[in-house]
Amino acid sequence: MTAPLALLDSASLYFRAFYGVPESMTAPDGTPVNAVRGFTDTVARILTERKPSRLVACLDADWRPQFRVDLLPTYKTHRVADEEVNAEEVPDTLSPQVPIILDLLEAVGLATAEAAGYEADDVIGALTVHETESPVEVITGDRDLFQLVRDEPTPAKVVYVGRGWMKKEILDPAALAAKYNVPVENAGAAYADMAALRGDPSDGLPGVPGIGEKTAAKLITQYGSLEALIEAGRNADKGLPLKTRIRLTESAEYLAAAPTVVRVAADAPVKMSRPDHVPAEPADPARVAELAERWGLGTSVDRLLKALPVAAAQK
Repeated sequence: MTAPLALLDSASLYFRAFYGVPESMTAPDGTPVNAVRGFTDTVARILTERKPSRLVACLDADWRPQFRVDLLPTYKTHRVADEEVNAEEVPDTLSPQVPIILDLLEAVGLATAEAAGYEADDVIGALTVHETESPVEVITGDRDLFQLVRDEPTPAKVVYVGRGWMKKEILDPAALAAKYNVPVENAGAAYADMAALRGDPSDGLPGVPGIGEKTAAKLITQYGSLEALIEAGRNADKGLPLKTRIRLTESAEYLAAAPTVVRVAADAPVKMSRPDHVPAEPADPARVAELAERWGLGTSVDRLLKALPVAAAQK
């Protein structure tokens, strides 16, 4: 079996690291490095346990892309800290840690990727959709990326760590279909359609009032896609209750915009920092040592360096 390409939803992972590791974990100068330590430990675990031969830490070039806001002004509104600069609300002690994470990834020789005007979800989506050689494993704490599971042309799974690494769920099309009662043959696409119909308050997606997750899954399974469901509503399909048809009609404007907002942009112009193969040794050992000493990263960096040859040996 070919070793996987691991695609990391970096912000999702370092946010969870920040809240999962005590802020009392600091550098020698007192700077909190809990997110750095937690993220580094997570990458080491990914390399050791999932054994990818390739890895990309995917980044948000724009956490709230304008094309999504234009379609749905409520998109992520509640997360905006400064409306004038469209800045995301991030804990004061997390923001300074992100550059340290990026410096460490560069020094170790692990690839990062982003796309101007797009979210990390889009980067992950584009890399997954266009991957034809290796199985893909998307590591995230965000359910939005469940839409990427597939069997062909190469398998794509989601390693969901929303409840922490020790309670991770590994979702392929069969597991996703079983979990959400969507059709297995197009589980990823069906999940995206269900999510648009259901809505998601955490992303500012109102959904269709009166249609929850179970009903949404049932309707998408019954009609095969959101587009077919909408068409059935327009045609007064007898298999669709009158109340549901009314709800779909009343939410027509939202439903016209939601699919583009929810689905990843597979055409995002991804830019890679370097080739994505996991190195057997750090690209810049002196820089790694300097960062480890300056920020007091100690055993976390040791674990990451120890994990490199384990993953690099995979084919």
